[in-house]
Parts: sequence; C-alpha cells; structure tokens
Amino acid sequence: FKLPSDSFKYLGWCDIEEHGVRGNQLLCPRVREGPSEEELFFRKEEHTLKKRKPVTDTEKWEKRLQENWENCAELNLSFQDLGDLYQVENFKRILRRLIRVEKLWLVDNSLTDLSAIRLPRCRELNVNKNHFTSFKQLPKIPQIQHLSLAENNIMTLSGISDFRHTPLESLILRRNPCEFQERYRQLVFSSLPNLKILDGIPKLPEDCSPPEVRFFYRMCTIL
Repeated sequence: FKLPSDSFKYLGWCDIEEHGVRGNQLLCPRVREGPSEEELFFRKEEHTLKKRKPVTDTEKWEKRLQENWENCAELNLSFQDLGDLYQVENFKRILRRLIRVEKLWLVDNSLTDLSAIRLPRCRELNVNKNHFTSFKQLPKIPQIQHLSLAENNIMTLSGISDFRHTPLESLILRRNPCEFQERYRQLVFSSLPNLKILDGIPKLPEDCSPPEVRFFYRMCTIL
C-alpha cells in the first residue's frame, strides 16, 4: 500500500502548494531534482508525476524568491545523490546563488569540478568524499578559513599555493594520494605560511625546519 505522501516524494518543497518556507530557513534541503517523465514511466511510477500546467513569468519569479538562496548563511547540501546531468546542473545553479553563505557542507555528492563557482563569503567549506583530483577544481573561496577535502583523489599539491592569499587556518587532506608525498607536511606549510592546523594536527617545529636541518635528517636516515 502506498503512503499518502508517496505522490510527493519527487517534488521539491517549492512545488508543494500553500506554504511559506523559504530556502534560507532550511539547513538540509534536498535539492536533487526527481527523475524525468520517461524514467518514471519505465519505473512504472508515473502516478508520482505532478500535473503540469504552463508556468508564467510571475510564477517563475515567485519560485525564485521562495528559494531565497542569496540570503543563506549556513547550508548543508550533502548526500544529494546527483545521478543525472540535469540534477548536477540544477545543483550548480543553486551554488551560484549562494553569495552570502558562510558555512557550506557538500559531502558525498560525486562532485568533480566547481571551478566556475564563486563563494565570496564562505569561511568554512566541507567537500569530503567527492571526486576532486586537483585544487584547481575547487570553487573560488577568497575568505576561506577552514577547508576539509578528506577522501577525494587529489594526487599532488600543485595549485595549493592559490590559497596563500586567503585567511586559511585549517586544512584537512586526509585519505588523499598527496598525503603520501615525501615531506608532505613541510611542503604544505611552506606553501601556506599562515596555516595553523593540517589534518587536525597543529603546526609543529619540524613542519617548518630550515633546509639544512632537513638535510641533516635525511643524511642520518640514509646512514
């Protein structure tokens, strides 16, 4: 037996009538769009389709105002299950509107490239468990202070110096291939002099040891 809410399971909150909930009032909304009409037909779930009617420009503008992403300061868009290209595009459409967001979680969304996105006020960004392979694929985040990139596929530290001119204080790169690079911590801290914490560990004296001391350690290791 189908639950009374079954016919609404693929609808966004904007498509449900008679409520005044706005986007900046939701901390963990599901923004992934539902399957296409063709996909629902093959799933034999066409009963979930909302009856379509022509949408006027006024209704489009009202929906945009209701989403109100521009005024979100803290938002969790993790675990969206972005299985189709049109869902990814809708996801990026929302990201482009987050001009005031300060804390943003995008965990486990199979993201590969957000380089065209700019988050001018974002201070804390969590993109753990995605498919980034380079720092160049991250969004523009000039005010970033805390950045978490655990469990991606970042191979090298190339491009990390782009964050030198940001107020970045804490960086997490655990379970990325670059973590196994020789002198990993020293290279990160030399590229980011203002960084205070790497992978949850505060900056240590050996993380900024002078070249001759590092050379001496290497010689001792070889002997």
